[in-house]
This record gives sequence, C-alpha cells and structure tokens, in this order.
Amino acid sequence: MKKLINSLIIILLASVSLAASAADKNTGGIAFVDMQYILRNLPQYESANDQLNMISRRWQKEIEDAEQEARVLSANYQTEQIFLTEEMRRQREEEIVQKENEVLELKRRYFGPEGELFKKREALLKPIQDDIYNAIQELANEKHLDIVKDRTSDPSLIYMSDKLDISDLVLQKLGVK
Repeated sequence: MKKLINSLIIILLASVSLAASAADKNTGGIAFVDMQYILRNLPQYESANDQLNMISRRWQKEIEDAEQEARVLSANYQTEQIFLTEEMRRQREEEIVQKENEVLELKRRYFGPEGELFKKREALLKPIQDDIYNAIQELANEKHLDIVKDRTSDPSLIYMSDKLDISDLVLQKLGVK
C-alpha cells in the first residue's frame, strides 16, 4: 500500500512538473516599444502635429490680439478718466471687464481641459494611436508575447536588450519602411 501511495505521489508530481513546463513554453514573455521613436517615424503623426501647431498658433494670436485690445481700452481709460462723467466711467469699465472676460473665455474655449485644442488633438491623434495599438496587439499575438511595455514611459527600466525592442516591427506593421 505504501508503494502505491509513493507511486501515485511521484506520478502526481511528474504530471504537475510537465504541466508547468508546457505552460512555460506557451508564454512568450515580454517585449518593449519606443513610442517616441515610432511616432517620430510616422508621417501621419508629423502631419497631425503640424496641423495642431498651426491651429494653436492661430488661436494664440487671436487671444493675444484680444488681450492687446483690453490693454488699449484700459490705457485709454486711465488717460481719459478725469475727463469722463461717472456714467461714462462706468461704461468704459464695463467695456474693459467685458473684453477681459472675452479673453478668458477664448483661453478656456481653445486651450481649456475640454477645449477645442483638446478635441482637435484627440480627433487627429486617436486614429494614429489606435493603429499603433492594433499593430502592437497583432505582433503580441503573432510572437506569443504576454506583455509589451513602452520603454520611454518606464522610469524603473535601467537596461533592456535590443532584441526585446519590437519598435521597428511595429513600424513595418504600420507600413513604414
């Protein structure tokens, strides 16, 4: 009876060992990508960035012009204040406050957290990010990778072998030579 129990234990341990070994062979491990490198090499990303910069400069100019108008209104008011009636002063002050509020509204509308620049950036960059994600996911499936990390956003990464970097493969998947 003791021999039978020992045999069963040995068979059980051997089975567990074989199962663990088979599981190890089915996992592909880890790979890294350099998202900054990938983005720099995507023409559509550069084009989107150029569009965003152009729009941002145009909106910034519009805000600066409105700020300049507010400064001129304020300077004129300061110069003419002593010659104005109480009603005229109140009217000029209201104009200045209205112009300053307009500037604040433009800043919020264009550059705020839910502003036009945020929406435009999302509209232009989200499809590119989705394409990159899909390419990485396809490569992970093909190469049986369990984890793909961005090496540029991992501050704890000290060293990485170049053979773990699949950035060029991602670019190839995206059609970039």
